[in-house]
Amino acid sequence: MANWGPAYGLSWEVQQKIEKQYDADLEQILIQRITTQCYRDVGRPQPGQENFQNWFKDGTVLCELINGLYPEGQGPAKKIQASGMAFKQMEQISQFPQAAEHYGINATDIFQTVGLWEGKNMACVQRTLMNLAGLAVARGDGFFSGDPNLEIPKKSKENPRNFTDNQL
Repeated sequence: MANWGPAYGLSWEVQQKIEKQYDADLEQILIQRITTQCYRDVGRPQPGQENFQNWFKDGTVLCELINGLYPEGQGPAKKIQASGMAFKQMEQISQFPQAAEHYGINATDIFQTVGLWEGKNMACVQRTLMNLAGLAVARGDGFFSGDPNLEIPKKSKENPRNFTDNQL
């Protein structure tokens, strides 16, 4: 957990509540979805919240994921390279929230870069990835790979109804 010392009191209680929201079963579903969606091989992390966080920490997996939702070579993350420097990793991670918002995810549903990098709120990262998968399935543009019925709810589509005056 980066440069933070141990939490005490209210901070500790809040962090414990956040960590209880993390879902290990959802982790495996998301890993399956991500490895299927990416054009390049991104590997698979060992089970566990810390391993899940480390898989995303340099930003390459997230950039490959968002690029996998566009035609090959036309994704929003143009420069994808692994780096050991913290600011480069955070810069690469920050490409994902911007691209996800452009793709159609609400800004309030997207995790904070520092939250992922420090591993403070991995449940929020899971929710963002779940929302992205649901939106990709609902779009139906042909770029979604994998089983659309794999335990992630699809985003609902608008269904307007037009009634005549006689019907009303």
